[in-house]
Amino acid sequence: MLIVSATSWGEYFCTEGSKPVHNCRCITSRLGASTSARNQYEKILTRRYARLLKTGDFFHHRKALNHQIFWPTTILPISRFEEAKWGDLVWQRKVHQSCQTKREDGMVVLVTGAAGFVGTHVSLALKKRGDGLVGLDNFNNYYDPSLKRSRQELLEKQGIFVIEGDINDAALLKKLFELIPFTHVMHLAAQAGVRYALENPGSYVHSNIAGLVTLLEACVKANPQPAVVWASSSSVYGLNTHVPFSESDRTDQPASLYAATKKAGEEFAHTYNHIHGLSITGLRFFTVYGPWGRPDMAYFSFTRDILRGKPITIYQGANKIDLARDFTYIDDIVKGCLAALDTAEKSTGTGGKKRGKAQFRIYNLGNTAPVTVPNLVSILEKHLKCKAKKDLVKMPRNGDVPFTHANVTLARRELGYEPTTDLATGLKKFVKWYQNYYGVSGSRKTM
Repeated sequence: MLIVSATSWGEYFCTEGSKPVHNCRCITSRLGASTSARNQYEKILTRRYARLLKTGDFFHHRKALNHQIFWPTTILPISRFEEAKWGDLVWQRKVHQSCQTKREDGMVVLVTGAAGFVGTHVSLALKKRGDGLVGLDNFNNYYDPSLKRSRQELLEKQGIFVIEGDINDAALLKKLFELIPFTHVMHLAAQAGVRYALENPGSYVHSNIAGLVTLLEACVKANPQPAVVWASSSSVYGLNTHVPFSESDRTDQPASLYAATKKAGEEFAHTYNHIHGLSITGLRFFTVYGPWGRPDMAYFSFTRDILRGKPITIYQGANKIDLARDFTYIDDIVKGCLAALDTAEKSTGTGGKKRGKAQFRIYNLGNTAPVTVPNLVSILEKHLKCKAKKDLVKMPRNGDVPFTHANVTLARRELGYEPTTDLATGLKKFVKWYQNYYGVSGSRKTM
């Protein structure tokens, strides 16, 4: 007699008597089972498994899978190396296993843009504290896809399954919400970059507007409806001259297409909150930097070019005024994201009927201490032990703004948000990661 048991969520073992059997196919001939009988019982096990997934019993009652099979059958191992195709049983098992919580009252989160810079760090932080989550990312080639794959590998080593798919894929989102009763959605997927919008404006509309609407539609139809936390941007402040930027300042004059799509996203989010009762929190990030960052960001490209001995372009504003940014270290951003998730109230529209007013919030997440770009370069030179070759250029009309400066009073009061990492400390950590990841030091090398 062959015993097939589920010892924990999605983990199987087989025994023949008291002896473990790790590959049931290899013992079929020894046990005398015919091919037709073996296939028959493989189908039985598969149907049982699929039924548990469909009914939700597998998610809520893991011990229900303990059973006996009186013919040899195959066992479906769970492994991060196992190939999973969209919607098949292996794929569904990986989704369920990744969403397992390990703390009391832990949340279950869908993280979009999980292989992105912020998405990777937020996902790791959620997993570390015992929340369940699954990631979604389209792995586009806006910047080096191999960096995204490295982030994916980092996540999957921690038991986080990252699905390759697009937020515009309504069928994929529908399937995910049918499989998992997500308590929260952390929406970080977006087409980033201010200057690239001049080359490919359609990509921004597709991801930042159409993609957001597709995701919100899936959330509206989900049962239960999740609370949504999503990444807006400090770029919505446009050419605002009121410093520091506060959530109550005007945001109706964006200076770039990227900013316009983020502002449009805020308006769509408010509409879905008002009509459908979705609990929604928008986070306006201010120039996020740190390990595993985006290669298109200035601090990243400056580091690369300084080490290569190539000149870097430093833009100057009107009257040769230095540009300044409120550089915010990734760990501070992650703390803000987790605080927003933790304080998000439940949506009120589950079942298709709004029951009362739903929570809607907007917060700045910044460092509150702008640093000029020349000072950024000086800090990098110190950490890299290399002098930069600088080309000073007048800032073109490409959508960039001369400065950003966050007022985080509201986030401090309501989220307990408190940035703690200054630029010198944060860049030191970034440079250390960069040198380890790319295998370079302060000496100039070609990468």
